[in-house]
Amino acid sequence: MGTAIGRQELMIQHAVCESGSDHRTISDGEVDDDGKPRRTGMVWTASAHIITAIIGSGVLSLAWGMAQLGWIAGIGILLTFSVITYYTSSLLADCYRYPKSVSGKRNYTYMAAVNAYLGENMRKVCGLFQFLILGGATIGYTITASVSMVAIRKSNCFHKRGRGAPCKFSNNKYMIGLGITEILVSQIPNFHKLSWLSIVAAIMSFAYSSIGLGLAFAKVISGHGHRTTLTGVEVGVDVTAAEKIWTIFRAIGDMAFACAYSVILIEIQDTLRSSPPENKAMKKANMIAILTSTTFYLMCGCFGYAAFGNKAPGNMLTGFGFYEPFWLIDLANVCIVVHLVGAYQVLAQPLFSTFESWASMRWPDSEFVNTEYPLRIGSKKLNFSVNFVRLTGRTTFVVVATLLAMALPFFNEILALLGAISYGPMTVYFPVEMHIAQNKIKRLSIRGLALQLLNLVCFLVSIAAASGAIQGMGHGLRASKPFQYKV
Repeated sequence: MGTAIGRQELMIQHAVCESGSDHRTISDGEVDDDGKPRRTGMVWTASAHIITAIIGSGVLSLAWGMAQLGWIAGIGILLTFSVITYYTSSLLADCYRYPKSVSGKRNYTYMAAVNAYLGENMRKVCGLFQFLILGGATIGYTITASVSMVAIRKSNCFHKRGRGAPCKFSNNKYMIGLGITEILVSQIPNFHKLSWLSIVAAIMSFAYSSIGLGLAFAKVISGHGHRTTLTGVEVGVDVTAAEKIWTIFRAIGDMAFACAYSVILIEIQDTLRSSPPENKAMKKANMIAILTSTTFYLMCGCFGYAAFGNKAPGNMLTGFGFYEPFWLIDLANVCIVVHLVGAYQVLAQPLFSTFESWASMRWPDSEFVNTEYPLRIGSKKLNFSVNFVRLTGRTTFVVVATLLAMALPFFNEILALLGAISYGPMTVYFPVEMHIAQNKIKRLSIRGLALQLLNLVCFLVSIAAASGAIQGMGHGLRASKPFQYKV
């Protein structure tokens, strides 16, 4: 038996969410100032959400990125991206409420915050970028997880048959298996129910990052590291001048992707309890997560580059710079898969929520859209229910993302393109513009000009990274057959 949500109740809920009023139907201790169930998130849960999203597939490409840029530019660019990300994320945290950062009306999503501060037209632009980034990231995570699954088979194959054995396996069946898993996990109703998944995923990210770091460190101190240079791969020795430029652009995009998470910051902030104020708690979570991730990134990138030199693989744990101990490499790849299952959901939930909220408002009387059917085992009612629009919509999304991953299996290029799309607009432009609007900063003032300069520089960096990614994908498509990819 299902419980239908009627038109009147939906309209009341919508009015409460839009007004941010203090309307209550239950006791004061159970709801927040907007009438929604009291949020229980804290700094450490927000940090876990961020770490889950930020320490992902990006860490695996940093040794390759360092090899393209060299010691000076590689470390400098990574630190610069981290500092900019922290600064603009702090600006964005102040925009969770409108017009005042502590006492204003809540914005439940990034798009809602942009709409409040910058208007409807910019909200549409933001929505386009956000959906491209989140949808693209699920494709990238599907590719990365399947590569790690194949790497486990290859590791065992090399261990049994020798490093020169023809160990070739298709990624496709692993992508399909991951897709089925994500269909099941995606039925978790909303972001507020994902804290446990983010904590598990964050632990996994620390585990495989530590394994990769440890293997690289062991290779370096054993004296088996490869040649490195201050400027990375050398023109005329490793690559041509044109190839060097394109790979530098892709490396910048990879590093930008590794540092970007602002696209889901508001959604994470909406899980925080209101005491202390959400913006202060979010800034602490930003600091913890960025310090943690940047430390890991520097160690993994630097030790990975020192271990592999200018021949660093695109994926440190699946490119087989490491062969032994095979069981430890297998463990690292298992951790990657578990982490990416969780990260996939953290990034996909805002998409799911937007579609389902739109469907509820568009068809408020539809039982297909609004009815929840509780699950039972015998006479016992489970704390879980099925909704048909959630079931069909989320399943369709996962199927499409899986098919696209099978058609475009390019790890570094996908990361670089996502980094280009996300960093300039979502990490820098919108937070800066909302900060200017919130604080009424004059654009011709020193501070206003400095903020606009930051926008311009990051825009140019994004264009360069996107160009490199598209060039790399074009080159890869000429050499591969979609749906028949092997590693």
